[in-house]
Amino acid sequence: MEFDDVVTRRRMVRRYSHRSVPAETVTRVLRNAARTPSAGDSQGYAFLLLDTDEQRGRFWAALADTMPVVESVRDAPVLVVPMSSEHVYLDRYAEPDKGWTDRDPARWPVPFWHIDTGMAALLMLLTAVDEGLGALFFGIPAPALEGFRAAFDVPDGYTPVGAVALGYPEPGAGPSKPSKARRPWRDLVHHGAWGTPL
Repeated sequence: MEFDDVVTRRRMVRRYSHRSVPAETVTRVLRNAARTPSAGDSQGYAFLLLDTDEQRGRFWAALADTMPVVESVRDAPVLVVPMSSEHVYLDRYAEPDKGWTDRDPARWPVPFWHIDTGMAALLMLLTAVDEGLGALFFGIPAPALEGFRAAFDVPDGYTPVGAVALGYPEPGAGPSKPSKARRPWRDLVHHGAWGTPL
């Protein structure tokens, strides 16, 4: 598939068939996610793969009281939870070639640990399209984090940036309808100075 086709076909899919996803396809999704950019080659991210009924059941149970879930999303046969680690980045930038020995997070204008992990999630979404899968990125509510961590023994140093559902779209199910029209891309570009159109 051409790259432009992958980008334009990417949609958030909320209805899945019960068809299983081949292990080699899941491996490709995860391998590509690990190729995300990483400040200082810190690689302060990790991916929790949930691909059995029991594992996915524990996940949905951990979120049950904190968010409404579209029932058809529960049919997705694969869930991946990308997680970021601030301390890995702070440790990396305290090394001699970086030299920020105070490990002060205030040195970072934005939290790159979350940004890099978010880019990894996007690589999952794009790889899913290229593999003929549907995918959905969704958030894990803050009140669910303690239960999620306990259910999967996640260390305190790792923070989920969301979750990715993967699977084959339900036959005949179209993409989810946008709640509002997408703005033309040119409206988002400021050329040379703010407010100057391209």
